[in-house]
Amino acid sequence: MNKISIIVPCYNEQAALPYLYEALNKISIEMVEQKFEFLFINDGSKDDTLETIIEMANNDSRIKYISFSRNFGKEAAMYAGLKNAVGDYVAIIDADMQDPPSILKEMYNGIVTDGYDCVAARRINREGEPHMRSFCARHFYKLINKISDANIIDGARDFRLMTRQMVDAILSMSEYNRFSKGIFGWVGFETKWLEYNNMERVAGETKWTFWRLFIYAIDGIVAFSTKPLAIASVSGLFLCMSAFILICIIIVKTLIFGDLVSGWPSLVCIICFIGGMQLFCTGILGQYLAKTYLETKQRPVYIIKKSNIER
Repeated sequence: MNKISIIVPCYNEQAALPYLYEALNKISIEMVEQKFEFLFINDGSKDDTLETIIEMANNDSRIKYISFSRNFGKEAAMYAGLKNAVGDYVAIIDADMQDPPSILKEMYNGIVTDGYDCVAARRINREGEPHMRSFCARHFYKLINKISDANIIDGARDFRLMTRQMVDAILSMSEYNRFSKGIFGWVGFETKWLEYNNMERVAGETKWTFWRLFIYAIDGIVAFSTKPLAIASVSGLFLCMSAFILICIIIVKTLIFGDLVSGWPSLVCIICFIGGMQLFCTGILGQYLAKTYLETKQRPVYIIKKSNIER
């Protein structure tokens, strides 16, 4: 009998958890030939998420939980889940029910019957999302696939079922600055994609603001590509060549027409442009330096405050 571990990262999901548990329990009844482990990761929630999980765990021995000492982020929660899951197959699913648990059975069949290493879900539309957010998301996937080795499908979710071999490969990448969508693609393995329409949250509010998604996108680019550093170098070279050409033009113009005072507004604009480019390139370098600095500290990805896992 195979064991399936289902990891659920949770941050202020008190209202959504009962609905998710009901759906997961229904799936476990349908897949009666498999054993299940439900691993809830409380990522420093401010509401009664932990109390709700503990109450469910008292009534269901399949439920295990880990509670962090503070909010470390979803990436840390997923890593903690993967590290503590003991199943032959491991799934990651969001608590808000935007990932339909009903396709877990199809995911399992995709691995066992079709021979895939991973079966993942992707949204084929973004109905209900702000247009600007959808526009930026689509172009982010195009950009990161062009400038990195990470293979990230547009609309890809963290919701997926993986073999133990793939999970072990992911855990071997013990980096502090984690971008799981990139890691899933970077480790390789054969993946089958299941498509579904965008679903609204069953309860609660999203924690992913536009600004947090923007920062997350920058983290992903820095984690899996050094092309921005090359762009900074090329920009610097281009500006140097442009400045040299302009100097030659000014010298020739001065020799022919004499010393002209006009043109200072455009000169100010050029100075501001070059200064802005310098700050931009310094900022790119600073992002990579900051990530390297955090990696060298070797801080733990997360800290456990409370858990019912004994092993």
